[in-house]
Amino acid sequence: MMDALPAELCLKIFHLLDHQSLASAPQVCRKWRTLTSDDELWRKMFNDRWGADAAAFYAPDGSRSWKDVFVVQDRCDRYGLGVKIIREGSDYYLIYQGEIQRYLGSRQDTDGDGKNAPQQRAEEEQRQVSDRILFFLGDLEAACANDKRVKA
Repeated sequence: MMDALPAELCLKIFHLLDHQSLASAPQVCRKWRTLTSDDELWRKMFNDRWGADAAAFYAPDGSRSWKDVFVVQDRCDRYGLGVKIIREGSDYYLIYQGEIQRYLGSRQDTDGDGKNAPQQRAEEEQRQVSDRILFFLGDLEAACANDKRVKA
C-alpha cells in the first residue's frame, strides 16, 4: 500500500513515528530502508527530542549521519557518559560516552563452533577469570539500573 505513495508523503508519515518504530521500519522493505535513512528525518527527530541547542552542538561531522548521532545520544541518556558494561539479552558490551566500544561476549555456550575439544578448553581456561569478572560487572550494572528504575 505504501509502495504506491510518493516518497514525500511516506517521509511525512515517518516523521510521526517514535524513534523505536522508525528504527524498525527499514526491515519492512527496500523503499522503507531508503526513506528511513533520510538524514533530515533523523535531524528533525533529534531536534524534537533534545532541542535546537543540542542539535547544533551534536551536529554530525561528514563521517556520521544524524541517525548515528541520535543513537549515541539516546544511549547516553540511558546509560550515561562514563564507562559501562551493559547486557542486552545474553550479550555484553562495553560502552564509553554512549558508543559501543567492544563486544565482550555472551553467556551462551559455544560448543558447536568447529574447534576441537582440547583447543576449546584451553581457550576457555584463558578467558575464565576475566569473563567471570566482566559478567559479574555486567550483571551488577544491570541490577543497579533496574534498581534505579524501580525506585524512580
